[in-house]
Amino acid sequence: MEYILIIISAIFVNNILLSQFLGICPFLGVSNKLSTATGMSGAVCFVITLATVVTFLINKYLLVQFHLEFLQTIAFILVIAALVQMVEIVLKKISPSLYQALGIFLPLITTNCAVLGVAITVATKQFTIGGQAIGLLNLGQATVYALATSLGYGLAMILFAGLREHLAGNNVPKAFKGLPIALITVSIMAMAFFGFSGMV
Repeated sequence: MEYILIIISAIFVNNILLSQFLGICPFLGVSNKLSTATGMSGAVCFVITLATVVTFLINKYLLVQFHLEFLQTIAFILVIAALVQMVEIVLKKISPSLYQALGIFLPLITTNCAVLGVAITVATKQFTIGGQAIGLLNLGQATVYALATSLGYGLAMILFAGLREHLAGNNVPKAFKGLPIALITVSIMAMAFFGFSGMV
């Protein structure tokens, strides 16, 4: 039951984009096309999940054991940077078109605060369900939380990209074209996701 609560809470209630406002830069930058947003969501999902697992293990078995918690942020950033380089190399080989479409935003996953935010949330055990703080004690809970959070990121990005594609074909007033209407759309999406807050 706890895993189900973690999944629902991470995807809908505490959505990393629409509730915690982490990872907004690539969210606004790559969401012009649905195909690009889907590719970016997949890359971010992979990096968040893998980075959280690796940083959880490093934190628990290395930093905490040797009382080096003060190196947590630096160690996590190095792990995330290495994983993003790996994803970049693999995408360049497997899907050159997606690699070109993502452009500068692919290396920017390294500085995507959503990736680091999830890793630090798991390491510092500041996860909440229904307003009550619980500690993520084991690797299974940490992995489920990271995967669910990244799926929530992907869901928000894909929904937003679909809305932006639809808005591009509509007659939007000149003052609202581009980023202004995108920000209004995001705010309405955030209010819609806020409606899930009573679920857990």
